[in-house]
Amino acid sequence: MKEILSRITKDYLYRLVKEGKRLDGRGMYEYRDINIDAGEIDPAEGSARVKLGDTDVYVGTKMDVGEPYPDTPDTGVLTTAAELIPMASPKYESGPPGEDATELARVVDRGVREGDVVDTTKLCIEEGEKVWILFIDIHVLDYDGNLFDAAGMGIMAALLDTMVPASRFDEADEDEDYPLPIEHIVVPATFTKIKDQILLDSQLEEEKIADARLTVSLNENDEIVAMQKGLRGVFDYESTKECIRKAKDICSETRDKVVDEVGRENI
Repeated sequence: MKEILSRITKDYLYRLVKEGKRLDGRGMYEYRDINIDAGEIDPAEGSARVKLGDTDVYVGTKMDVGEPYPDTPDTGVLTTAAELIPMASPKYESGPPGEDATELARVVDRGVREGDVVDTTKLCIEEGEKVWILFIDIHVLDYDGNLFDAAGMGIMAALLDTMVPASRFDEADEDEDYPLPIEHIVVPATFTKIKDQILLDSQLEEEKIADARLTVSLNENDEIVAMQKGLRGVFDYESTKECIRKAKDICSETRDKVVDEVGRENI
């Protein structure tokens, strides 16, 4: 019965998108309402809450002083983790991060890392001895599809909101806190494919029946810094080009939303 209902749902949604329609009335390449609030978590060095429709994500950053990796002695360390709590969705369970959490953290981390969002060379305190370690934590409060874009926007806003807590660490050799050194503004745009139809920002019902997913991360120069395909389906060459073309228009708008919310001037 469950399989029959799933097939009926998929056929109905496919007929809908084939006609250029969606369950909530949006266009095929239109985001749900985006709300970004930076500086929401007081104990964190930086934070942001992003609501993408009914998807609700918190991102917080913390910093500590530690040792660099041996192969990058003059570079700070950046690490990203995601937590998908049972309150966010019945599909999530308590315990260590599962595959969904690991994939979410890796996809959004790749955009930040490969896009050189943070100038980690400026996080070196003493080469080979002491560097700043930047922890990025993603907490999903409510899951209604497209965690990748919600988390990606949240990370960018939280990083822009982050102050390096130099005044709290004797090892930092600084007396005052200062803004995290940001080099680039990177945000993702995630597309899903239902048979031969492509959608931006799938809500949960659309995401459940998607055959393939493609996340394109672009910087402020419209350069592709990361791409990640998910699920078992494929994006052919022409479909991939179309997603990239759409992403260039879409990401410019979401970057502006992120920067405007944080209001940081020294970018």
